[in-house]
Amino acid sequence: MATAAKSVFSCANLQTPPRERILAAASELFYRHGIRAVGVEAIAEAAGTNKMTLYRHFSSKDELVAEYLRCLASEGARFWDGLAATHPGNPRAQLTGWLAAMQEHVLDADQRGCAMANAAVELPEQDHPARKVIEQYKASQRSRLAGLCAAAGVAEPELLADELFLLLEGAHVSAQSLGRDGPASRLVRMGEALIASHLS
Repeated sequence: MATAAKSVFSCANLQTPPRERILAAASELFYRHGIRAVGVEAIAEAAGTNKMTLYRHFSSKDELVAEYLRCLASEGARFWDGLAATHPGNPRAQLTGWLAAMQEHVLDADQRGCAMANAAVELPEQDHPARKVIEQYKASQRSRLAGLCAAAGVAEPELLADELFLLLEGAHVSAQSLGRDGPASRLVRMGEALIASHLS
């Protein structure tokens, strides 16, 4: 899922096109420091460019934020495709793989939660261009989980998907507030228990 902040671009490489450098710099700064706390000047400087160039590629900071989240959503889609390719035709194994990957991300000391959830908290305005991106992404993740649960033979796939979805959301918050040795460290164990309870 698109919860990592690690950019696919290198801001240090000035041979990279300006738009990609700007997006890479914005992605890193938004995730590390928060969307509201980072201004366009800081982004332009980190990208090795200027505000005029930034606005030539992105009409506003809001649109840059939306594009940052669209890129994360694309990464999330690639994750699901990779999971299906790793465990073809085995939805139960895909669920296990999803849980393991999510716990690894949650417990990674270099991470600071789900980028989409963080953005949702910072951007409550329903007319912000990023809101639709966030809502569509989260709905897509829930739908993917429900599909896997149904394919695994669960009687109430949407209920299990919601339970797993909320478990992950809570694990992200718990890791930030109680540390990685707290409840978040049991994400896989709790997730497997939920799945087993629906299959019994």
